[in-house]
Amino acid sequence: MHQSEIFSPIFFFCDKIFFGTNTISVRGGQMIQDLGERRLYNQFEHRQAEPEDRVFVFNERRQILVREEQQAGGLTVPKAACFAGRELQYLFRIEEDGYFLLTEPAEEQTGKLLEEGFFWKEARDLRELAFKELAFAASTAHHLYQWYQDSRFCGRCGAKTVHDEKERMMRCPSCGNTIYPKIAPAVIVGVINDDKILLTKYNGRVYKKYALIAGFTEIGETAEETVAREVMEEAGLSVKDITYYKSQPWGTDSNLLLGFFCRLDGDDTITMDREELSVAQWVNRDDMDIRDDGISLTREMMRVFKEGEVELCTTSL
Repeated sequence: MHQSEIFSPIFFFCDKIFFGTNTISVRGGQMIQDLGERRLYNQFEHRQAEPEDRVFVFNERRQILVREEQQAGGLTVPKAACFAGRELQYLFRIEEDGYFLLTEPAEEQTGKLLEEGFFWKEARDLRELAFKELAFAASTAHHLYQWYQDSRFCGRCGAKTVHDEKERMMRCPSCGNTIYPKIAPAVIVGVINDDKILLTKYNGRVYKKYALIAGFTEIGETAEETVAREVMEEAGLSVKDITYYKSQPWGTDSNLLLGFFCRLDGDDTITMDREELSVAQWVNRDDMDIRDDGISLTREMMRVFKEGEVELCTTSL
């Protein structure tokens, strides 16, 4: 099927999203990556750790070394001074606060920190921190940690890779293969049917709360085509007026999430993919008992719909 048979034309003006003769008015909120006046600087740099810089220590169980500290929103990570003489890989900075990664085993230092009150915590759970800056930094650090772990050897010839001197890249000195950080694009979809939105729950996953249709972009596919395919595969519904809303880096899983709203096109009978979902249902905005957690794109999209900030109306172009 041609793209023109699936999608209506999309036009963007100011703070409203126009498609065809209709609009969705959208207003945003604060998600985990929204740091207020502070800013993430993720450019590649040659930078030595200062004693007060922070160091992320991960293990193979996707856990991070942390300690309770009330002033840091509940948890904090070790300072670089704790790893004097160890190899630390610079990751990024938030304003002038540098963040590094422990790249080699340091059992002596880690054991001492565990004795001093540090403990291992699931990296995914850091999203719940009151201090969102540390939560976002930890999520982004885990993204890079996982990439470094997966890129230690060349996938082409098997040789050990080395850090490039000019950019964030792993390079094979044997065959010249270059490896850049992996970023997997995925869509989050708010399917609107008048005053109702399609809410789902995953099947067989730890996360049990309501969610929206979601899925990864396939090879040779646009994000808009991903939206239409995922909604059809998971709920058996056709959609139109697919309209971009907002994006979010989701470093814990190496994703870039792309949020879209769209309108039901035709029959609203749901045919649920029971391998992917345990629940798929239309829910009226007045019946939604969902609060924005200030973290995820999914929850923000639910909130803006519930509060009427996503409105379908007729507009002249």
